[in-house]
Amino acid sequence: MFGQKDSLNVEDIKIKGKIKVEKGGVYDALAPSRAAFYSAIFPGMGQVYNKKYWKAPIVWGAMGTSIYYYLHNNKEYKRYRTAYKLRKIGLQDEFTLDDGTQVISLQTLETAQDQLKENRDMSLLTTVILYVLQIVEASVNAHLLQFNTDDNLSFKPTFVNDPLYVDAPKVGLTIKYNF
Repeated sequence: MFGQKDSLNVEDIKIKGKIKVEKGGVYDALAPSRAAFYSAIFPGMGQVYNKKYWKAPIVWGAMGTSIYYYLHNNKEYKRYRTAYKLRKIGLQDEFTLDDGTQVISLQTLETAQDQLKENRDMSLLTTVILYVLQIVEASVNAHLLQFNTDDNLSFKPTFVNDPLYVDAPKVGLTIKYNF
């Protein structure tokens, strides 16, 4: 235990009765907070801060898609809602022809409103979930970047052949750690 080298390289310095901790090495305790803050300010910037540039377009595409569907469903909901209100008070709406023929029935207008409202709300929920997930992903990634993840420590599932029972292979787990 005492022969191991400290990978954090942290030193305590006493200044007028207070202990000041100086950072050294590669550990930065505020990096996950910064990544989460940048992602909260502008989605995808936490991933850019972590130098995972390929993740930012995925975040932008996912959030852009859900925002697009929210706006589209909201526009269509308002369109059908307006037509429903006009038809209820006896005025001509966009789904009624000049000769009085109704292209869409009143029941269909109600059903379309309900479905579009549900789709709009689901798109909003999806946008919020994606926003929170990209913040969490940036923070977790910033935490994991500070750990040494070389190949000296690995887990590898293996199949063990048993000469007595050839038909049923056994599943095992190999833990490899090199010093």
